[in-house]
Amino acid sequence: MLRNRASLCQNGKTLMTTMVHGSAVAIGSLGVLIVGPSGSGKSDLALRLIDRGAKLISDDILYIESADGVPILAYAPSIAGKIEVRGIGICSMEYDVSAPLRLVVACAKDVDRMPAEDMRTTIADFLVLLVKLDPFQVSSVLKVELALRSVVEAGHLPVEKPLPLKLRG
Repeated sequence: MLRNRASLCQNGKTLMTTMVHGSAVAIGSLGVLIVGPSGSGKSDLALRLIDRGAKLISDDILYIESADGVPILAYAPSIAGKIEVRGIGICSMEYDVSAPLRLVVACAKDVDRMPAEDMRTTIADFLVLLVKLDPFQVSSVLKVELALRSVVEAGHLPVEKPLPLKLRG
C-alpha cells in the first residue's frame, strides 16, 4: 500500500515522500524493500536478513523519499528500531535511518522456477527491479543477497517514471 504525504523541503530541494506498508533493510549501504500482504512473511524475512548482517531500516511502515532522482528508503520515526516478531511481540534493535532503494522483494507462495529477466515494479514513481520469493523457504535470505548482488553487478538502478504528457510543463 502506498500513500503520498506532504512534500518536504530540504536545503531548498523538494522531496516527494510516499508511505509504504512493508519492511526495509540495508544490506551494506543498499536498501531492500520487502512487500506483501499482512502475514506474508515480510518481517520474518527481514529478521533473518538482519541475522546475516543486514540492518533494519523500518518494519511495517516506512517512507520512500525522492531526492535528485534517487529513491531513498527512510524509517518511520514513530517506530524507529522496532520490528514485529510473530509469537514474541515487538522487539527493539539497531537500525539505519535510510538507504537508497535498489531491490524490491515481493513475498509470494507461488514463485516461477525461471522468472522473466529484469522484472520491475513501480514504487513511488520509480521502476525498481523486483524479485518474487517465498519468504519462508530456508534459502530465501541467500536468494535476496544473490538478487541484490546481481542488480549491483548488472548496474541496474531505479528509473524515475516520466510524467504523462498532459502533466509536463
